[in-house]
Amino acid sequence: MLKHCGEYHIALKHLQLALLYTNPSTYSELHVKFQIAHLYEVQNKHKAAKKAYEFLLNEKNISLKLKADVYRQLGWMYHCVECLGEKKERESSALIFLQKSIDADPKSGQSLYLLGRCYAGINKVHDAFLAYRNSVEKSEGNADTWCSIGVLYQQQNQPTDALQAYICAVQLDKDHKEAWTNLGILYESCGQLRDAYACYLNATKQVSCQKTTIHRKEETIPMNKDAIGLTKGLSQRIKFLEIQLGQAPLPSITSKRRQLCSIEEAWNLPISLEMNSRQQQTAQMLPRQVTKNIHIQGPPPPYPQSHISESPTPAKRIKEDALNPIYNRSGQDCQDIIQQNKTQYLQFNQNIIRTLSNHNLDNVQEGRMSSEQAILDSYEYISNELYTKNTNIKFEPTTILSITNDETSRHLHEDLDYTENNASASISELSPTFKIQMDSKQLMSAVKLLTIEDPPINCTVLQVNTPPPTPPDCPPQKLSRDQLLPPTPSVHLENKKNAFSPQLQEFCLKHPIAVVRGLAGALKLDLGLFSTKTLVEANPDHSVEVRTQVHQSPDENWDISQAKRVWACISHRSHTTIAKYAQYQASSFQDSLKDESDRGFTGSQIMSDSDSKDSVSNSNISLKRKKHKSSSKMLRFGTNVDLSDERKWKPQLSELQKLPAFARVISAANMLSHVGHVILGMNTVQLYMKVPGSRTPGHQENNNFCSININIGPGDCEWFAVPDAYWGGIHHLCEKNNISYLHGSWWPVLEDLYKENIPVYRFIQKPGDLVWVNAGCVHWVQSVGWCNNIAWNVGPLTARQYSLAIERYEWNKLQAFKSIVPMVHLSWNLARNIKVSDKKLFELIKMCLLQTLKNILHTQEYVKFKGVEIRFNGRGKNDASHYCGQCEVEVFNVLFIKEQEKRHVVHCLSCALKLSPSLQGIVCLEEYRLSELQHVYDSFTLYRTQGLHTTQ
Repeated sequence: MLKHCGEYHIALKHLQLALLYTNPSTYSELHVKFQIAHLYEVQNKHKAAKKAYEFLLNEKNISLKLKADVYRQLGWMYHCVECLGEKKERESSALIFLQKSIDADPKSGQSLYLLGRCYAGINKVHDAFLAYRNSVEKSEGNADTWCSIGVLYQQQNQPTDALQAYICAVQLDKDHKEAWTNLGILYESCGQLRDAYACYLNATKQVSCQKTTIHRKEETIPMNKDAIGLTKGLSQRIKFLEIQLGQAPLPSITSKRRQLCSIEEAWNLPISLEMNSRQQQTAQMLPRQVTKNIHIQGPPPPYPQSHISESPTPAKRIKEDALNPIYNRSGQDCQDIIQQNKTQYLQFNQNIIRTLSNHNLDNVQEGRMSSEQAILDSYEYISNELYTKNTNIKFEPTTILSITNDETSRHLHEDLDYTENNASASISELSPTFKIQMDSKQLMSAVKLLTIEDPPINCTVLQVNTPPPTPPDCPPQKLSRDQLLPPTPSVHLENKKNAFSPQLQEFCLKHPIAVVRGLAGALKLDLGLFSTKTLVEANPDHSVEVRTQVHQSPDENWDISQAKRVWACISHRSHTTIAKYAQYQASSFQDSLKDESDRGFTGSQIMSDSDSKDSVSNSNISLKRKKHKSSSKMLRFGTNVDLSDERKWKPQLSELQKLPAFARVISAANMLSHVGHVILGMNTVQLYMKVPGSRTPGHQENNNFCSININIGPGDCEWFAVPDAYWGGIHHLCEKNNISYLHGSWWPVLEDLYKENIPVYRFIQKPGDLVWVNAGCVHWVQSVGWCNNIAWNVGPLTARQYSLAIERYEWNKLQAFKSIVPMVHLSWNLARNIKVSDKKLFELIKMCLLQTLKNILHTQEYVKFKGVEIRFNGRGKNDASHYCGQCEVEVFNVLFIKEQEKRHVVHCLSCALKLSPSLQGIVCLEEYRLSELQHVYDSFTLYRTQGLHTTQ
């Protein structure tokens, strides 16, 4: 009781005295210690709480129920509390602890609910839905869970499904202000102002009824300033809507069709039998829970409790209590209202719509309120920005938890196609419209309608209202045995004319991966310039990165104990020189000859060059081979040898000018040649020095750019490749094997791929062969013999290449992975340097320019509003692009630097605000004059090739 009343010091004293009490009592000693740990947590003494919880877990006599509670508290602390470590590590720990809580108490709906919250916070929407569904299936199903489900649906632009979920929440608990407010925002985003007005009224009614405290199942939580600010913001919003609705004309037959059914209609639709049974269970459990003396399972914030009021609401309709009489007036007059009051309406509504398409559960101050509240925690005013990252993730409705019965589903989904087709129209009507047809002056005018009270920290370069990318599901088509091992696209060049024919480039761009055989002979390339002998003679002390690996068969990957097949690829990094690695390469070859001589030549032809065919089409699909467990021989792979310095490697780089334009390192038709600075290994050549068994683990190229790889010889390399349409399946398998797709080192188990219906190209690259890896293709490579390879990336000027690069750029942000190709900087350079006649490519680049110029203008307005001077810094011709020193996202044009810092580190606006919320002590620098960017933006227009032919 003292703890609930906020008398923490006295509460701790009594709990410590309870530990000294030896007579039988309601609470055991471990339960008292749990309460003490929980008390620390309530007081935000998180490290002390963590230590106390961990101490409890070490107790031998701890019950499963208490252990589940401890794991749950630890899991939620790791999710919410920043001082417990880096965000990525905390999220991982939170998932582990919550899963352990569920393992200890499988019936804990609260732990499942929190697990869903954690998954939602890291954008694993599918897993979040599964956790929420399991939570609902437990006896503790509550309105918070349904509110969370509604938020996820709303994130994915599925308003009809979000409506159903919110209705379920408020029917379980008609006092659930978060669900009412979220529902109001949903209606307002769809242009249904009367429905939004009624929902806001219900939300404020529930807030006012609670006065100064928020009552929940087993706890009384003091209202914080956010809750008070929420009430104020809703009141202001209601007044605004009253003015708008008072000016609205009467509805007519020609009024535009509503996107969602009204709140009254939704309330009267039958909810599912599952929801009905949950409500009955809740009502039945109430008497037991009132009388039963049980301990509090969490502090005021760490996790939501079931909403059980003193008189539970049954599943029947309660129109007079839950709905406002305003619904006796219906009308679809949003369009007329907007036309009459457009400027004022845009100022109030633009952030609401933006947050619905750009919000993230991750930035919520999880520790303040007891339900999902993803739209409410930072809700001081209804038009404020509610989220900090884009998380609109596409999700198939058929895989999401159904919350209506069949009849209701049929009724509601009749409108679903109409809803999706008109969603973008509704959004554009309610918020400032940003289109690529705008010139820079129109863009500046539209930006001035945006609020400057909140930081514009969400900059996406995708098209307006496009959800952020997410790993796609694999194509549903079931593949046959032969289709799982497709023949590798290959072409043999006879002469130089074949190499420079347009058909060769078309062939490469048409397939996920392609082998161009005989290229060196056709172009008379001197591959000897890249041989180990020549390299040693040219620059013996040049640095080589070395990867120490286990020698294994190409289609196998065993753990350290050689006991089971795994995905994790063992690789340790070190450095040496070309001369020293050449000695190792030569001695390795000599040792191999000696071994063969000792055992005779039996089996010496296994995996020889001539025996290996493209895709190994005659292989058994399971590819089962004998396990070579007898030895775990280690090898050293020389990788990432930088050949970018023209002074050191002029003969080698000059020789590569013989290649056709589409395959050259530098070419006007290569996007990466327009970056304006070096990106090692991408727009420069890198060399790889190999002994048999050297592995390049599975990956997609940086930002999904195409790549070129030429085998210098004398040995072969074996390649494995998967079409880009299946990368989501491989991503899923990586997660299943506890390996990061982007950060980890993995070598796929082929049987796992085949089981998941994922096809694999498999082929041998001989000396002189060029392998073209198309955009997005997943691949991994192992050397069969002793050889060197050279490789670099290229960016064909195609809409597909640019689109995949920009999507990966956005996905990398969500995964906290650095995009080494600065796509914004590159896009502005493309706009300066080239004329684009492909309409699709033009629209994609123009959209990137629009989004970044909009963000620059908005950021500058915000900085001025904060009273910070913007200083012009300029930019050198070949200066590298800037990345935030904290989060490693690209920072374009507007840079933030700490004033007193000796080593000037660039920050993005978001990280600068974390250092100084008022931006005091932060210097704001500008690289380009605004007039210059406006000129580039306005000058970049679609190039009409037809007009060129006319002038000629």
